[in-house]
Amino acid sequence: MIRVPEVRLVGDDVEDLAAELNAPIKAGDVYDTRRVKQWAREADLDLVEISPNAEPPVVKIIDYRKFLYQQKQRDKEMKAKTVKTVVKEVRFGPNMGEHDFEFKLRHARAFLEDGAKVKAYVQFRGRSIVFKDRGELLLLRFMKELEDVGSAEAMPKMEKRRMNVMIAPKKRKKGEAPKKKEGAAPVEKPDYSIDLSKLEEE
Repeated sequence: MIRVPEVRLVGDDVEDLAAELNAPIKAGDVYDTRRVKQWAREADLDLVEISPNAEPPVVKIIDYRKFLYQQKQRDKEMKAKTVKTVVKEVRFGPNMGEHDFEFKLRHARAFLEDGAKVKAYVQFRGRSIVFKDRGELLLLRFMKELEDVGSAEAMPKMEKRRMNVMIAPKKRKKGEAPKKKEGAAPVEKPDYSIDLSKLEEE
């Protein structure tokens, strides 16, 4: 209930309202409250107070039900746009074999293509902590193999007995398919790639 004697009328539809009622109404002007209520009744609309603490209070003449519906739709759209970040973990051992590496690589690629982040880590147990260099090389190779679909947020780092790296999916335009690495010709490994089978023999 608006009890003040005067209000300031605002809104994008004030001009249309003035034409409909054939009344001298201008957006931003101050009017007698009873007069504004009468305009709202004549237009079969609602008088809504939007800034009660202003001097004088600011009001709008609107279809309140329509306003609530539009607000609900906007909230729905905002909620739909707020995507939850999914993080998938991929675990390695410092002496993992080539077959297992490729298996985990395929899974990580699928996660990234689905829009999830991938947290890859090398777990060092017991004396395997001496193989930190191997773990780092393994993660660097992992990052390199996935660079067409994801990018590392930082270089691999140690946290207690784990070496971690977080890989985020690359942003793609809507409807764009992920670029696949060409497999027709053998690709030369970068300098930091390693032969995991040889590491196992050491």
